[in-house]
Amino acid sequence: MLPPIAKRSAADRPTGAAPVADGRDPLLRQLGERVRTLRARRGMTRKALAASADVSERHLANLESGVGNASILVLRQVAEALACPLADVVGDAAHDSAERLLIDDLLSGRSDAELETARHALMGIFGDTAALPAARRRIALIGLRGAGKSSLGKRLADALGVAFVELSRDIERLAGCRADEIHALYGQAAYRRYERRALEAVLAADTDAVIATPGGIVAEPATFNRLLAHCTTVWVQASPDEHMRRVMAQGDMRPMAGNREAMDDLRRILDGRAAFYAKADRVLDTRGKTLVQAFDALRTIVADVAPSPRPSAARGRAGASRDVVPSPRTTRHATEAAPGPRAAEGSG
Repeated sequence: MLPPIAKRSAADRPTGAAPVADGRDPLLRQLGERVRTLRARRGMTRKALAASADVSERHLANLESGVGNASILVLRQVAEALACPLADVVGDAAHDSAERLLIDDLLSGRSDAELETARHALMGIFGDTAALPAARRRIALIGLRGAGKSSLGKRLADALGVAFVELSRDIERLAGCRADEIHALYGQAAYRRYERRALEAVLAADTDAVIATPGGIVAEPATFNRLLAHCTTVWVQASPDEHMRRVMAQGDMRPMAGNREAMDDLRRILDGRAAFYAKADRVLDTRGKTLVQAFDALRTIVADVAPSPRPSAARGRAGASRDVVPSPRTTRHATEAAPGPRAAEGSG
């Protein structure tokens, strides 16, 4: 087990880059350089760009020199005059690459289906092709908190005789504190780093497993790409009302405060993540199902990829020490009408 994370000193905390020797803010300086580069690439004079963008030449000169703090509306006018997306103006140095620009152009305007085809092609070129056989041996459940990933995942692991991994627990072990404490002390970025490390540790174990993931794992593309490449993923769906009810049934009454606002927030989160959850290999809709019905449906949709059930002795060799023993509260709710997660599912 790794030692707990130590509190960072003031010097370790991100406070933004320090100004350069001439006093210019690095972000504004880089922004100015990008505008100059894009203008030069299009063969435009500063006077011509200022006229086309409907800004004063002096204002544009300040912007390009890194001393003008332009509003987002002015930057949009400059981007339109340069005939490029606003993201190109405020983007990072990676967009200076000719190859990146050419690839961006090829992908521009493509449908989601076409982009998915392109992503799979790139994964075939740059991804870990050795992971493909192993991916069939790991089943990862994704979805919003309250979907039932923990309850269903533990049942599936028991039925198959393989390890059950609740990734949020592994994150807490790595950090040495609870998920809410990680967020409070170090922020969401730190939580995502521990999430990536926890996932990498599970993948490095190279054993059959059922993994219940935090609901927000889709927020970090690099981590989610690893999950998609190395596991058979199942999106466990539920209605917003069922998500809320199941969370509260596990003893977490916080959603009851400002219930209307909480439900609106939950719907927005679900809407924002749905496109990423939809990248899963399989979809399990638990709406209106009992725990037994949902589990039977899960067994059916993963039957072609799940390892053959093992006897209990073999299960021990498969790493069952990673199994999470359900709390009395989880056990109590296991027989209720709807599958529910444990109360402290991190960053769901």
